[in-house]
Amino acid sequence: MPPKKVVKEEKLLLGRPSNNLKIGVVGLPNVGKSTFFNAITNSAVAAENYPFCTIEPEESRVAVPDERFDDLCRIYKPASKVPAYLTVIDIAGLVKGAASGAGLGNAFLSHVRSVDAIFHVVRAFSDPEVTHVEGEIDPIRDMEIIHNELRLKDLEVLKKYVETGERAVTRLGTGGTAADKEKKEEIAILKKVLEFLEAGNDVRKGNWTNKEVEVINQQHFITAKTVIYLANVSEKDYIRRKNKFLPKIKEWIDNNNPGDLLIPFSASFEHGLTLMEPEAKAEHLKSHNAVSILPKIIVSGYTGLRLIYFFTAGADEVRAWTIRKGTKAPQAAGTIHTDFERGFIMAEVFGYDSLKEFGTEAAVKAAGKYTQKGKEYVVGDGDIIFFRFNVTADKKKR
Repeated sequence: MPPKKVVKEEKLLLGRPSNNLKIGVVGLPNVGKSTFFNAITNSAVAAENYPFCTIEPEESRVAVPDERFDDLCRIYKPASKVPAYLTVIDIAGLVKGAASGAGLGNAFLSHVRSVDAIFHVVRAFSDPEVTHVEGEIDPIRDMEIIHNELRLKDLEVLKKYVETGERAVTRLGTGGTAADKEKKEEIAILKKVLEFLEAGNDVRKGNWTNKEVEVINQQHFITAKTVIYLANVSEKDYIRRKNKFLPKIKEWIDNNNPGDLLIPFSASFEHGLTLMEPEAKAEHLKSHNAVSILPKIIVSGYTGLRLIYFFTAGADEVRAWTIRKGTKAPQAAGTIHTDFERGFIMAEVFGYDSLKEFGTEAAVKAAGKYTQKGKEYVVGDGDIIFFRFNVTADKKKR
């Protein structure tokens, strides 16, 4: 008999981002978080020069820029247009000791636990008129404060959970039901995570098995979340593309969190653009040979979490649906409705590139680019999909 084919287990990812992706903006007070939030959401959150001006987390949705979505809307002229959205939450400034309640830390750290990823804003500009809660400007110190406070909060929550869990496991003894055995395994895994945190590591930097990832994802650890570092530089430095703090910031990230993304930006420059009319904005950018970095920052929220989106398109609606890279067709269908996944028959798929090349859906079909895919099909970024399912008779939905 031929040997059995070994099926490689697909590596699970930390986190469980949904179609409603949330990213929290964190950092010390007065580093430019609220100004950045104002710019990215074009809203009017107070951005005053004093600590804790943001008392409650401000929240706003921003559309993810994508020319593919714009093209689909031009082609189908739908009654409803629903792009991919990113929900940005401006979380008040953390300070040293926040994990143990300093400042308004406990409340703010609980808000961080609810997001899918983190924009970590670090101040990389000097301005005597903008106070710094720690005194002199030192981005490395600032990043280490935030990094440490988030890790300490995870430690505090996890220690309590493990202590309670260990007492429960001791009462269970050596036997027990399948649920008892699962509880013992969960506590064993979390004790391993606890040791990892106590060694000074973020949860997201661990080499976890799929079973461990399943347990970790139930806990909503702050340090398990993807981090994108945003270095807030002065307008002058942003325009000239030079800043004395950036090399040190990059070195710290490479040494402590290799692979994390660093994006230099100027909160004041970006916010100024949002106050201009389109023509004035274009002229301002041209005169300074500069571009707005906000679209890249928004898209980075998706790519950092290994997210993509597929489209459903028709005269009624064009919509982008967020999924994790590597998602198979039935699970992608489930983002639209659970019935779509439960009664999945097939996915009728064609690519955005094919539609752009041939111009119409009919022409795509005539060219043989409109295909039928089954349960094992891995949805691609930019796929346009029509799902067929059999839960409800004679009911089809894009």
